[in-house]
Amino acid sequence: MSLPSAVRLAASCSLRTVSCSSFQLLSQTQRSFTPNDIPRSFKTSHVRFYASRSKAKSTADLVPGSKQALTSEAARLEYGKSEAKMSAAVEWYRKEVASLETRASGRVTPALLSPVRIELPGKGKELVKLEEVSTIGVRDGSTLIITVFEEHTLKAVEQALYTAKLPNIVPQRQDSRTIKIPIPRPTVEARNALTATAQRMAEDTRVQLRKIQQASVKKGDYKKHSVELEEFQKLADRNTAEVDMILAHMKKSTGAR
Repeated sequence: MSLPSAVRLAASCSLRTVSCSSFQLLSQTQRSFTPNDIPRSFKTSHVRFYASRSKAKSTADLVPGSKQALTSEAARLEYGKSEAKMSAAVEWYRKEVASLETRASGRVTPALLSPVRIELPGKGKELVKLEEVSTIGVRDGSTLIITVFEEHTLKAVEQALYTAKLPNIVPQRQDSRTIKIPIPRPTVEARNALTATAQRMAEDTRVQLRKIQQASVKKGDYKKHSVELEEFQKLADRNTAEVDMILAHMKKSTGAR
């Protein structure tokens, strides 16, 4: 008789009714038993307890939140909307900083005039970009030259340059179709001022990211410590880190503090 059989035999009898022969059999079995006699299934098996069907619970609650995925269709849709809005906010900040960085570095490029929007006569309140009505060139590495396609738009272009209120942008009319804009080299104070502007815009972008996150969380009415809250927080943190990286890159490239 093997050890498992003896164990089952001993367990089936009460202490009061087990005979001496049974104990002797058990003792003999134990003396002749070796580890190799244990069946493989017995050594590797584990005791499992199964709940009744009425009390069975999902094991999803036992998975750490960081390893769970959004399972709600509504949560996934809201997450996609938040992701798109946050990405748009970060891209807006990236473009604005690129313009500020160009000005702070002293490089003269047509991109310096990218914020200019022109209200043409007879077009109502419709605004057009400067490159749609003119060409923009660089002369001697320090002067922008604007040449309009049609003479009657020159006044509107000149007015738009003043309305944009770009630092160090002072248009000078050369003839009926040309405007010259000398760009001075930025001073240390000018670079620091541009960096300060980038810092203010960075904080505005961070606030916008938090508002997007809070609006999504409020709309979903998620439970405390839920995976949805964690995912939306990670999304906001990731985009905030991107804003911080853009600002740090500008400070490094311009040498500002």
